[in-house]
Amino acid sequence: MKRITISILLLALLILSLPISSWAAPPENSARSAVLMEVESGRVLYEKNAHEKLPMASTTKIMTAILALENSQLSDIVTVSPKASGIEGSSLYLEAGEKLTMEHLLYGLMLRSGNDAAHAIAEHIGETVEDFASMMNKKAVEIGAKNTHFVNPHGLHHEDHYTTAYDLALISSYAMKNPTFREIVSTQYYRIPWEGQPWDRVIMNKNALLWNYEGANGIKTGYTKASRRCLASAALRNDMQLVAVVLDCQPWFDDSAAILDYGFSNYKMTKIFEKGEIVGQIPVKKGFEKTVDLMLMDDVSIPLAEGELEKIQISLKHPEFLKAPVTAGTRVGSLEIILEDTKISRDIYTASNVKENTFPSNLKNIIRQWVANMFYFY
Repeated sequence: MKRITISILLLALLILSLPISSWAAPPENSARSAVLMEVESGRVLYEKNAHEKLPMASTTKIMTAILALENSQLSDIVTVSPKASGIEGSSLYLEAGEKLTMEHLLYGLMLRSGNDAAHAIAEHIGETVEDFASMMNKKAVEIGAKNTHFVNPHGLHHEDHYTTAYDLALISSYAMKNPTFREIVSTQYYRIPWEGQPWDRVIMNKNALLWNYEGANGIKTGYTKASRRCLASAALRNDMQLVAVVLDCQPWFDDSAAILDYGFSNYKMTKIFEKGEIVGQIPVKKGFEKTVDLMLMDDVSIPLAEGELEKIQISLKHPEFLKAPVTAGTRVGSLEIILEDTKISRDIYTASNVKENTFPSNLKNIIRQWVANMFYFY
């Protein structure tokens, strides 16, 4: 009996002596669906029913803002139509015929969640809501959100308007790479001119995490009776930008904070490759050099938990050979970083020029040099 008791005590001491980070459990939460994603790499750090199709409410407006930023100027003047003015739900109280800049509408869209602002933006860019929704769906496919479908720019409920936590994390991560988007969604208060009134509209961001969570810098709340509470949130700490998505989650801010805490407690950004680093070579046929180096154009960092660095595998995908001439900076394939079920891909490029080494090319060079010398002497 003494031996058993001593063994149990020793085991307990061993457990207590282990690093806390290695024992951090995934966060308990009430979300029907949830995902935690690191923005730069796209690595999923936590998921729960990640691919279940669900309504998204006003988190829809993340895609509306993406299209506005990519298809207009902040200084564009938008005239509010009667349809936009009369849209139901959360509102900036825009009036038909009122003129605002796209910048003002984007702040009203993302901070106040104005459905009227969303409708006005959609008509300005797509001419009709239907055409704008087609643009939204096309962009979703481009981003990789294959289980998402948009019907409108604001998120009012429709049976054919849905996403998944994973897709919304992809869309949110894409958006957070845009500096203007990040500036808008991290703003707590904003003033918007009110045409015909002696005062401005003063709006406050509905995302409570911006006030009470360290590093919080976005993104968007959403609620309808059908979707219940939805939140795409974001936070930046120690050069790691995380996005957390919860769908159908009543304690949306508390659960999102717990999910973000899990990411920051268990992972840290780890640089795998430096910008300009040579990662391989590829043979060159009919060139003055027999090979050309392959390089990365940017740093490559990914979030890793303790002990994961040793598990990483690297794979290069490129043609068997190149044919001269080769131009420096030409994309020729990809580098894949593989970690268990995670695969992160980055483009690889030629690091130098390789001139052609054939009789016709050499003859051309001789003639070109001869002509140049003739002009030089004369």
